[in-house]
Amino acid sequence: MSTLQGRFQLQQGKFTLDIDFHTPSQGVTALFGPSGSGKTTLLRCIAGLERAKPGFLEINGSCWQDESRGFFLPTHQRPLGYVFQEASLFSHLSVRKNLEYGQNRTPPKQRKVAFEEAVELLGVAPLLTRNPKRLSGGERQRVAIARALLTSPKLLLMDEPLAALDANSKAEIMPYLEKLHQALSIPVLYISHAIPEVMHIADNMLLIEKGKLIGSGPLLEVLTRLDLPLSHNYEAGVVIEATVTEHDETFHLTYLAFSGGRLNLRREDLAIGSTVRVVLNARDVSLALDNEVHSSILNIFQATLLEIAEESPGQLIIKLDVNGALLLARITKKSGVLLNLQVGMRVYARVKSVALL
Repeated sequence: MSTLQGRFQLQQGKFTLDIDFHTPSQGVTALFGPSGSGKTTLLRCIAGLERAKPGFLEINGSCWQDESRGFFLPTHQRPLGYVFQEASLFSHLSVRKNLEYGQNRTPPKQRKVAFEEAVELLGVAPLLTRNPKRLSGGERQRVAIARALLTSPKLLLMDEPLAALDANSKAEIMPYLEKLHQALSIPVLYISHAIPEVMHIADNMLLIEKGKLIGSGPLLEVLTRLDLPLSHNYEAGVVIEATVTEHDETFHLTYLAFSGGRLNLRREDLAIGSTVRVVLNARDVSLALDNEVHSSILNIFQATLLEIAEESPGQLIIKLDVNGALLLARITKKSGVLLNLQVGMRVYARVKSVALL
């Protein structure tokens, strides 16, 4: 498998970045962690904006840095696109001219993303003649992403691109990020400290804390590791990819199929056969020893209990296997004792809420 791998050690005042990572160079890899954990510093090292010594970076067999032999490819020679929290567009140029500026950074023979393709993917055609000062925050960020794509990068770096946006602007831009995820083969490193955002678009995760990598791997694997802080977060949960199978007009429901069975979701305008992501939060999953037929909860699945961890003095976090799909459940310690829960037991997971991403 093609990979992106790096090793960096960098001292900045009292902060030390000391990270050795590798991740697939396909799809979106989220760099996740609390503020001050070193996410942006790592991204700057990858971009060549900081020179870490020792330092090493290789993308799909192409070396960008190897301090063991004194090799360092400067930023302007690295085929990457960088999207910051603020759009940083040229206010004296139209949207079209801003995009052309990005495109002109790459010689014609090396261009892999056409102008029309970037414009369509980010939905900026109606904005081409406008001045950036007259755009909303979401529109400016879409233009900034399109400009980064038009450099035909081999790697796209995104440093909390939604952080400066309000809730409406975030909702506006998210479908475009989803389209990029589906349509392009360009690997993306995406910084965020918002779990719902990561669940929406990420395939893999690098979990960073105090300048060190504490967990990495496919998104679901990292989300469900009970030895990592994410599974103990209030927003802890899992992402499931499911297929739309049916719309029930009588009860205004949409049915989704996944390896564990069928999910009932409120009626959504989704194409039959399409694949969607849904999130099941641990706080919305309860456990029972028997399948209660007479219940208002529609999403009930038989599961095997894989792991139990104490989350706080009165709370447990439970990892479950539902025919190959993983779930998390947060319950009280008293409930765990009353049910006499043990690893390997067969239980029924009762999912009170399913959220479409």
